[in-house]
Amino acid sequence: MIEDEKKGTALMGVLDEGERTLDHVRGLLSLLEAVRSGKASTRPELVECSGLGRNVVAQRVSTLQEAGLFREGNLARSNGGRAPRRITFCAEAGLILSAQLGATSLAVAISDLAGNLSHVHVEDADITDGPEVALSRVNELFAKMLSAREGGAMVWGIGIGLPGPVEFATGQPVVPPIMPGWNGFDVRAYFSSRYNAPVWADNDVNLIALGELRSGLAKSDLDFICLKVGSGIGAGLVSQGRLHRGAQGSAGDIGHIVSSDSSAVVCRCGKRGCLEALAGGTAVGMRGEQVARAGNSALLAARLHASGSVSAEDVADAAGRGDAVARDLLQESAAMVGEAVSTLVNLFNPSLVLLCGGVIGAGDFYLAQIRTTILERSLPLATRSLRILPSMNSDHAGLRGAAFMVLDQIFSPALFQRWFPLGSPAGYPGLVERTPRG
Repeated sequence: MIEDEKKGTALMGVLDEGERTLDHVRGLLSLLEAVRSGKASTRPELVECSGLGRNVVAQRVSTLQEAGLFREGNLARSNGGRAPRRITFCAEAGLILSAQLGATSLAVAISDLAGNLSHVHVEDADITDGPEVALSRVNELFAKMLSAREGGAMVWGIGIGLPGPVEFATGQPVVPPIMPGWNGFDVRAYFSSRYNAPVWADNDVNLIALGELRSGLAKSDLDFICLKVGSGIGAGLVSQGRLHRGAQGSAGDIGHIVSSDSSAVVCRCGKRGCLEALAGGTAVGMRGEQVARAGNSALLAARLHASGSVSAEDVADAAGRGDAVARDLLQESAAMVGEAVSTLVNLFNPSLVLLCGGVIGAGDFYLAQIRTTILERSLPLATRSLRILPSMNSDHAGLRGAAFMVLDQIFSPALFQRWFPLGSPAGYPGLVERTPRG
C-alpha cells in the first residue's frame, strides 16, 4: 500500500492537471490494452496500431513504465535500422482473488493481471448453509492462499461467482431459488471490508462463459451459449464477443422457463412446471428415489437402502452400469434441456453451445440426447454450423471468468481514470460503487 501511494504521488507529478483528462487516460489505456492483448509488443507497433506519433507513444510508454505496468525486454527483430526493444505487460503487478460457488462445491484461486490462475483449490460445500458460512470459508481459503505465495503484490480486486440470480450493478443475489438466506446479502461489503479492494459478483454460469470466451473452448466464437445443468439450470449468453447480462443481470436464466404447463411439480422459485424442477440434478435425484422406492431399479433401490437417498450422481452411475430405468430418467432430462436450448438457438443463432455442470457428466448418451433434440427442434439455418461441445473444466473456466470480470472493470476507461493517478486499485474499494450499471 505504501509503495502504491509513493508510485501514485510520482504519477501525479508525471500527469499534470491538463493531462489528467479522460481522453489522455484513454490514450494510455489504449496502449496498455494493445500490449495486454498481444496486438503490439514494441514502440513502432504501438505507433502503427494506435495512430499516435512516436513522441506521444514514447511519453505514454514511459508513464506506464513509471506506473509499473510496462517493462522493457529483449530486442525485437529489426525491420531496417536499430532493433526496437520489446515491451511487456507486468501481469505480476497485482493479484485478483477469484471464487466460484456452486450448489454443492466451491473453488478458489489467485490470478495475475493477465488471468493466469495459481493456487487453485476445489472442495465440497453446501450453498444452503447460508452466506456467512460459505463466504467465511472462502475468506479462510483466500487468506491461506495469500500466505502461501511469495512476493508482495497487492490484491487489486476480488471476483465472486454465485449459483443464482445476481444484480450485477450491486453484486447482490436477488431471490435466489437454491440459496436460502442469500437474498440481498452484500457480498461486496463482506470482502471489501476484509481486503480493502474492489469486489464484483455475478452469476456462476456467466463467469464460466466469460472464462471460456477469453481462454477456453469459445476463444474463437463471438456468439455462443454456455449451458450449465447441475442442481439448477442456467445459461450464459455471449453476443458479438461480449457477455450479455441484460438490464439487471438475469439474462440466460432458462431454468425457470415453463417446460410443462400440465406439471404439478412446484419449483423452488414457487412456480410450477419450470425446466429446473423437471430436468435439473435435484429433480433427477428425486425421480430416481421414486423409482427406487417403487422397486423398478435394483441398483437405485440398493443405493437408497445404503444411504437413505438417491442423487443425480447415483442415477448416472446406475445408467453407466446398464440400468435401463436410470438411463430413461437421464434421457428424459436431456430431452427437456435440449428442447429449451433449441428455443435459444432459434432466437440467438449461436455458433457454439457449451455444456457444463454436474449432470453433464452423466455420460456421452446424455450429451448425445441434448444434441439430437437441439438439432431436431432448431431451424436448419441456425444449426448449419452449430457446434455442441462439453466444457472441459468448468471450475477453472469459472475462476478465470471471475478474474476477467474484475480485470474488465479495473481496466475500463471510467475506473482506470480514477485509480491510475493513485497507483493501483488496491486500497480503494469504493471504486466499485461508481461502476456503471449493465
